[in-house]
Amino acid sequence: MSFLLQVDFSFIHNSYIEIIIRALAVYFFMIIAIRIFGKKELAQLSVIDLVFILLISNAVQNAMVGPDTSLQGGLIAAAALFAANFTLKKLLYKNKKLSNLIQGEALVLIYRGNVNEANCHKSEITLEELAAAVREHGAQSIESVDLAMLEVDGNISVISSDFQKRSMVVHPKKHKLKGRLSQN
Repeated sequence: MSFLLQVDFSFIHNSYIEIIIRALAVYFFMIIAIRIFGKKELAQLSVIDLVFILLISNAVQNAMVGPDTSLQGGLIAAAALFAANFTLKKLLYKNKKLSNLIQGEALVLIYRGNVNEANCHKSEITLEELAAAVREHGAQSIESVDLAMLEVDGNISVISSDFQKRSMVVHPKKHKLKGRLSQN
């Protein structure tokens, strides 16, 4: 296994090409690692997670630029990352299977007031975390939620009858303005 981690870049004679290859290798490694460790982590960063991300970015910096710590080396690594990110986003948009493989699919956590325990377990979301997300969205309880989804970006979306009742309130000022606009 250690032979996989000891990549020899001596065959590359252009240091800028080496930086591009290193940056792309780190980029794809990070995507795979985040995918393996779960999307829940992306939307719900704690202090521990923030420190972890800062340390990871520092740890992989040298792996991307190697011995070249010049401005040009950093800019080339950044350009390679932007290009890879742009290309990957285009591929994910055009290819549903690849998108599901890399990003996963949204999961139903609550449907009509009933918790989908299998999906909560799969995504490692506790009932306490789910109840907190429900309250953050203005619903009074899990039972009042029509639908809660763990989105591919790690956020939890909540639709409840509580929300629908509140969103149906007509604001008098906006209603009067709308009436004036339709008369003109």
